Amino acid sequence: MSPRVQGLFRTLAVLLFWLLVWTSAAALAGQELLLPSPAQTARKLLELASGAEFWLTVGRSVLRVLTGILAAVTGGVLLALLTHRSPLCMALLSPLMTLVKSTPVASFIILALVWLGRNTVPVFIAALMVLPVVWANVSAGLRGIDPGLLELARVYELPRLRVLRRITWPSVRPHLRAALRSALGLGWKAGIAAEVLTVPALSIGKRIYEAKLYLETTELFAWTAAVVLVSLAIEKLLLRLVGKESTHAGTE
Repeated sequence: MSPRVQGLFRTLAVLLFWLLVWTSAAALAGQELLLPSPAQTARKLLELASGAEFWLTVGRSVLRVLTGILAAVTGGVLLALLTHRSPLCMALLSPLMTLVKSTPVASFIILALVWLGRNTVPVFIAALMVLPVVWANVSAGLRGIDPGLLELARVYELPRLRVLRRITWPSVRPHLRAALRSALGLGWKAGIAAEVLTVPALSIGKRIYEAKLYLETTELFAWTAAVVLVSLAIEKLLLRLVGKESTHAGTE
């Protein structure tokens, strides 16, 4: 049996174990209001997904959060290039990034709600949470470039685009993948949390808030399951766009 198949079976076994734990806990609770079972949650999710409003709501939330994430990735890469070339910029930017990582998300959401419209806050919060992670990881990738390869490229007067493609990108790519893997979930959860507090129209956060408000526990679990599934899909998509990990910085 191949390692990939073994990994798939292991993942399915772990998933089955936790579903059994969830089912047992729901049976002990004895009330759907307190803890719905996986079957009840799945039925509610399928019921919601059968309506056009569900997909419009998910699409709006994905658009908001994904816009913030893509803006953060672009900004993080550009800032990493800037601070890599300028020690002064590095000295000025590092405390700000540390401050962003250390401040509670709720504080930023409340402040952003004062400055921005409720439809813009989730975009801003998702970008703010992802930006420091991307910047730090891409900066580490730039510092890890082999100076010998750069000197060789200079001696042979290789074009900048070729240096970027054959030397810089293979070194940065694994770090960017690591940043995306750790930051995507953070950005998505932060964006949904911002929606819960700002309740923009047609948003997953608003539906979660309303489900909590009206004690619709099963619907709350169903929307939470949707958040998890969408998060996994976004992660797979963006990691595929970045490409597979490279084990050798000088090869394509």
